[in-house]
Amino acid sequence: MKKYLFAFAAAWLLVGCAQEATQQVPKPRIIVTCDPELDDNNSLIRYILYLTDFQTEGIIYTSSQFHWKGDGQGTTKFREGSEYANIGLGPQTSWRWAPGERFIDDVVDAYSEAYPNLKVHNADYPIPEQVRSLVKWGNVEFEGDYSKDTEGSNLIKQVLLDDKPGPVFLQTWGGASSVAAALRSIEDEYKGTAQWDAIYKKVSEKAVMCMSGDQDGTYPNYIGKAWPDIQTQSLRGSTVPLSYMAFMSVKPEYQYYLSPEWVQDNIRSKGPLGELYRVWGDGKQMVKGDVYDYFGESGKTAEELEAEGYRLWLRNIQPKGSFLGEGDTFCYLQMIDNGLRGWQDQTWGGWSGRMREVKIDPNASMEAQYAAMRAPDTEMPYFFPEVMNDFAARFQWAVTPNYADANHNPVVTGPLSIMAAPGEKVTLNAKATDPDGDQLTLKWWQWKVGTYEGTVNVDSPATAKTTFTVPADAQSGQTIHLILEAQDNGTPVLKKYLRTVVTVK
Repeated sequence: MKKYLFAFAAAWLLVGCAQEATQQVPKPRIIVTCDPELDDNNSLIRYILYLTDFQTEGIIYTSSQFHWKGDGQGTTKFREGSEYANIGLGPQTSWRWAPGERFIDDVVDAYSEAYPNLKVHNADYPIPEQVRSLVKWGNVEFEGDYSKDTEGSNLIKQVLLDDKPGPVFLQTWGGASSVAAALRSIEDEYKGTAQWDAIYKKVSEKAVMCMSGDQDGTYPNYIGKAWPDIQTQSLRGSTVPLSYMAFMSVKPEYQYYLSPEWVQDNIRSKGPLGELYRVWGDGKQMVKGDVYDYFGESGKTAEELEAEGYRLWLRNIQPKGSFLGEGDTFCYLQMIDNGLRGWQDQTWGGWSGRMREVKIDPNASMEAQYAAMRAPDTEMPYFFPEVMNDFAARFQWAVTPNYADANHNPVVTGPLSIMAAPGEKVTLNAKATDPDGDQLTLKWWQWKVGTYEGTVNVDSPATAKTTFTVPADAQSGQTIHLILEAQDNGTPVLKKYLRTVVTVK
């Protein structure tokens, strides 16, 4: 089991015989690498709206098997089984990469326009100049090529070697070539020196690979072999479907979140960031003439699109304006500051799911492996509406100059961890308020992701401050997870959580 260790400033208080820890939770350190796929574009827009919740160290252009720029010198590449080979094309100088590609810069430009409003609602939004300084070009020339040092890979290398505490979550929404180049450069510089063992250990303990699949072969061909001790996210069973195929798995009663009406009202109409957000039938393409990007077309059947030369891998054409996809958002959804703290331990669970044992056939297709990873988890609440409402609120902030004219999350405080003995009655000193003065509905519930498998009942589950008794059969070292959920009655309805982890003495 992999846990992410970081420095806490902790104050231990005596509550009866129990020990309660009040801790300062750090923001996770994140480096984003992404290619110009339309769902990367959408995932980046959501990420930008949550910049308040992260320590973002870099946002880096990278390549994948689906998108690579070429070197501009006419060098050609060919790979059997590639998209271009599958449609009868030979060696290519580039693949599905627009001249002058700048989708990351476009999103940052839109953020700059929205920033005066966003900062009204949360002072932690970084100034646009700071965000712009994070944008770097990584290894974009060819699929899976990590042979060169780039400004993007150098940034990754610098962060992995610095002395700041905490893990660094390496988001690879496209291929992992820029990360691989950074690791290769570290190996080139230090392997064979007296420093190598310490450097290897430091990087392996610090780096966490958050991969949106293997999109260029660099993980199995290099990273996994040369750096086998680097952690990877192993999340399973998310109840927040946001991929291209979200419409196939969202519960019927929540399908309206994917509808053209909801998307228009809550995303597309909300300023420059909303305008950049890709939806079905929006008339756009990431690369002009891309036969694999038919999603901007509207009013045509799958057969009609194929007759025009498009290559369809998803034939369920959705109504114009419908939610299209954010296939990479699950890589960071866990790290949003909702109070669940799911990123601190992969077994705890959060909006992106949690780590649990699922048998995955390594020889199966990427689609089959992905389906196994996302297999239902009986312990996962259905977080989809919370995630979409929270997203809608952030978009509303982007176009609302007055704090009082938008909704904001409740504020929940209380113990993050408690140590208590079997049979002990413990007081949960929590507090919930709402910055908008909204009425709050409170609920304590046990999330059975701890090692104690029995049921724990809170004495007054509808009040913030309450008590519970540690079961008499609980064993020393076992853990119990209690969640305080605070829901407001604003528009959209927003929630915030407090996770209290009880460790049995």
